[in-house]
Amino acid sequence: MAHDPKREDYQRLSLRFALSLDASDANDLPRAFASFGRRFAQDRDSLPQSDADRAFHLVALAAELLDYRLPFVADDDRAAAMARRADALLDEARAIDPTCYDAVRMRLLTSTGSVEERCRLLADGEREVRAFCEAERDRVCAELDGEREMLAAAIAMRPYWRWLSSMAEGALVAGRNREAAELAERLLASDPHDLSDARFTLAYALAKLEDGPGLARLVERYETISPMRPADDAWVLLSQLALAYKDYDLPGARRLLGRLLAAYPTSARSLAHQIEVVGGVFARVRVAPYSEDEMVVALSEGVVLLQEGGAPGGSGALGAWVERAVRELAGPASLGDEGRAARSGEGGAS
Repeated sequence: MAHDPKREDYQRLSLRFALSLDASDANDLPRAFASFGRRFAQDRDSLPQSDADRAFHLVALAAELLDYRLPFVADDDRAAAMARRADALLDEARAIDPTCYDAVRMRLLTSTGSVEERCRLLADGEREVRAFCEAERDRVCAELDGEREMLAAAIAMRPYWRWLSSMAEGALVAGRNREAAELAERLLASDPHDLSDARFTLAYALAKLEDGPGLARLVERYETISPMRPADDAWVLLSQLALAYKDYDLPGARRLLGRLLAAYPTSARSLAHQIEVVGGVFARVRVAPYSEDEMVVALSEGVVLLQEGGAPGGSGALGAWVERAVRELAGPASLGDEGRAARSGEGGAS
């Protein structure tokens, strides 16, 4: 599902616009609604909006820079300028609305180099963010009803969900696997529809904990958590594969790898080379299900499994096994390195 800053920006203003029309003449409503899309795209300042709405718009602009443009900029000077621009947008958002917790969190993530320090600062602020978002949710629920209430309540809680998601992901990277699992479960309890895809983080945390029964229970819960998508995403399959490998069940691990290649038919090369990208700052980046992009996101987060026990900067035991097995299952033609295989004789598993 994933958080979409542009869509959320649109939802915020469309909801406020609809509320502003409640006292209007019914005959004027169709024309007013018809004009909203044009005004949103071309004359945003003409629409009713609060300081919180204005601040979130700046967050959405910063998210576009940090999560969807910056990772693909090769020029260092241009990348640095883009990062500075994003930080300036976030600082402006905080100045307009000090309770814009997305801006607070994103600025924390971009300005703090240590994973441990980021984890501590996020933990220190979690109670304040939760209290604010829940109070805002309760306020809109008391004032609205129907679909408006549902949308406004979700919008009110999303900054907290994103805060909690950053905490869970940070704990996983820091090796606090039980804490990561507990935070992911808290997020699922607050957001049962799992807009944040907390189940992905939970799957990796359970694999790190070598909790096979817990992972099996998570798979069973997918029907409730994610009824539109079965438990065959890269996070679940890589977690199951990691547990099979740790149990020395190499035939089972190989079968799971085959399922992964079948579910992501264009991703053999990314899986073999274990390509990584920087994680999203606003939230986990939005990618198409079962695409190569989704595989790359899952692999980037999955370094905690793939590089376990390996030398810094190199493949761990599982990562090396996956690379060899993918080459054997998919063949050099699927990996785009026929020439390399011919030169080095590494076309099969060693």
